[in-house]
Amino acid sequence: MARFPTSPAPNRLLRLFSSNKRSSSPTAALLTGDFQLIRHFSAGTAARAAKDGKEPWWKESMDKLRNIGISAHIDSGKTTLTERVLFYTGRIHEIHEVRGRDGVGAKMDSMDLEREKGITIQSAATYCTWKDYKVNIIDTPGHVDFTIEVERALRVLDGAILVLCSVGGVQSQSITVDRQMRRYEVPRVAFINKLDRMGADPWKVLNQARAKLRHHSAAVQMPIGLEENFQGLIDLIHVKANFFHGSSGENVVAGDIPADMEGLVAEKRRELIETVSEVDDILAEKFLNDEPVSATELEEAIRRATIAQKFVPVFMGSAFKNKGVQPLLDGVISYLPSPNEVNNYALDQTNNEERVTLTGSPDGPLVALAFKLEEGRFGQLTYLRVYEGVIKKGDFIINVNTGKRIKVPRLVRMHSNDMEDIQEAHAGQIVAVFGVECASGDTFTDGSVKYTMTSMSVPEPVMSLAVQPVSKDSGGQFSKALNRFQKEDPTFRVGLDPESGQTIISGMGELHLDIYVERIRREYKVDATVGKPRVNFRETITQRAEFDYLHKKQSGGAGQYGRVTGYVEPLPPGSKEKFEFENMIVGQAIPSGFIPAIEKGFKEAANSGSLIGHPVENLRIVLTDGASHAVDSSELAFKMAAIYAFRLCYTAARPVILEPVMLVELKVPTEFQGTVAGDINKRKGIIVGNDQEGDDSVITAHVPLNNMFGYSTSLRSMTQGKGEFTMEYKEHSAVSNEVQAQLVNAYNASKATD
Repeated sequence: MARFPTSPAPNRLLRLFSSNKRSSSPTAALLTGDFQLIRHFSAGTAARAAKDGKEPWWKESMDKLRNIGISAHIDSGKTTLTERVLFYTGRIHEIHEVRGRDGVGAKMDSMDLEREKGITIQSAATYCTWKDYKVNIIDTPGHVDFTIEVERALRVLDGAILVLCSVGGVQSQSITVDRQMRRYEVPRVAFINKLDRMGADPWKVLNQARAKLRHHSAAVQMPIGLEENFQGLIDLIHVKANFFHGSSGENVVAGDIPADMEGLVAEKRRELIETVSEVDDILAEKFLNDEPVSATELEEAIRRATIAQKFVPVFMGSAFKNKGVQPLLDGVISYLPSPNEVNNYALDQTNNEERVTLTGSPDGPLVALAFKLEEGRFGQLTYLRVYEGVIKKGDFIINVNTGKRIKVPRLVRMHSNDMEDIQEAHAGQIVAVFGVECASGDTFTDGSVKYTMTSMSVPEPVMSLAVQPVSKDSGGQFSKALNRFQKEDPTFRVGLDPESGQTIISGMGELHLDIYVERIRREYKVDATVGKPRVNFRETITQRAEFDYLHKKQSGGAGQYGRVTGYVEPLPPGSKEKFEFENMIVGQAIPSGFIPAIEKGFKEAANSGSLIGHPVENLRIVLTDGASHAVDSSELAFKMAAIYAFRLCYTAARPVILEPVMLVELKVPTEFQGTVAGDINKRKGIIVGNDQEGDDSVITAHVPLNNMFGYSTSLRSMTQGKGEFTMEYKEHSAVSNEVQAQLVNAYNASKATD
């Protein structure tokens, strides 16, 4: 081997070529160190391969790649499952529990806060190998407040494992996660975990998945015994029993099916074949003709139906007791798609965002999506999913969203928060790069195409809190923390309250913001005080009002002189702009050099309306006349004139307060529908839709955000924890006179006390 070049990229190619026993010319090229030939060989390989009847160089490595996520309801045991997967694939050499007594914590929970609370917050990415296949795993959080993490992970995956608890069954977050998987068209397998627990009933959970998640599913395994008698699993495809021996269940031993279970096994296998044949024509033909179905035929049919998202195979086991994890890994390889079996689309920015299907081959132009950012020890770490082409260390890539050209200084493969350097990555792989400034959701190309991956739907933040550091000295660390969190999480926003000068953070709910305040304390050692939650109001005017104001100040030496005349009026409904300024002065009543200062003055004045001090929008200001002085006029004078003119005419324009109205979608079991609808009315909401979806009622309503604080808590108590809701910003609309009077009085009272 000493004669071979040491570059990892050609060595990887060499392994592919020699394992495929294909044409020896590239291998010969490698032996002589002639890399140029390899480049010619790979470019346009697909076309030549089609002629020669051979497959392109990357075909085998793509077929042997899986990008999967593990998603579930909180506490279904998905981090424990990932820990076992890493152990059996040789990535870690000992097992630690999530809330382990050894104080180490699970490998994938790399943040102190996660280890302490026993929950997963960030979706750590890791990769492992199983039976010659490379598997990238993204471990995702199960709390509702972190759904942006789940959505980001699903966006870049080709398949997923949905973990269900054999005792808890299908819970609210399982439904949310499943809905997200459906949105991103992710094929999935289900894993019913915790069969060793008291009250475990996998068949009940399977029926719940069919009813609540509307899965077309059937079990591909069945347990031998349950609860403390859980001994092993029966493989219904190959009709054999599997037992798990060794201190950590690492030895899978095939055995005979217990005699008393043979009848049930035959019945369950027939049910599996029948369920799959309903969605697969090839198997249906055999089933209807009563022909025997071999294990290979059944496996192929399940694979076709799973990738087409028509069927969900159900696996079983107990990750904690080390049973059933290896057959699940086999199932991931057998039934979930490789990157080239999934259709991915991009939007062509040069052609009015037309959808373009990506080939998914490393021969095409580079297209990669930054789906997660982290602040690491060596600067910003950006997780990339490569959809097409090849990315190499030292290459120049272009961020399509910003137009910046960036060099790739370092390319790594991630294992939770450890990393290993690699020289290149091709389509289908998930890698991380260092030193690349970007936001999550940005697309990178090699410059030959201008594609962006469809932007992930990022919900608007629904809750704001005022935060400030306790000690003045820690301001630098505090702002560093906020900048980092904003880049990492698009649903976390930071702003400044111009009135109080406080920092306002906004996010997806109370737990979401609490976790960030806690992370500021933990990771940056900054204690922060948290204020009350608040709503972002706006003000606007409802009629035209004239202004004519002269700003004159004489104080010895050069004075100030500026006169502005014109009118303000509301913009027509549906205008794209929130603020318009128009100069309609004929002649030189005001020198043109002062006009920008006047516009700046009006804009500044509109930042704070006189009703409750919130920004004024949907406003058009027209300047019709004015006067200037040869000596005393200045930019400052005209800016001040504009500010005072706006304040004087504002009251005459009959201002009103606008409040954010949210589009709220609730999903609650039908028996709670009346209670929930009554509560929406109490919160001054308008119900605009009510549909039935299985056993659930789906209620759509428009509700003022000001009346939605603490809603998640009250919804849980009204629906025994079974209800869930999503809330997104709809519009700002005028408040009633009574509410306006209350808000104005509260604002005046707070000003009086200041």
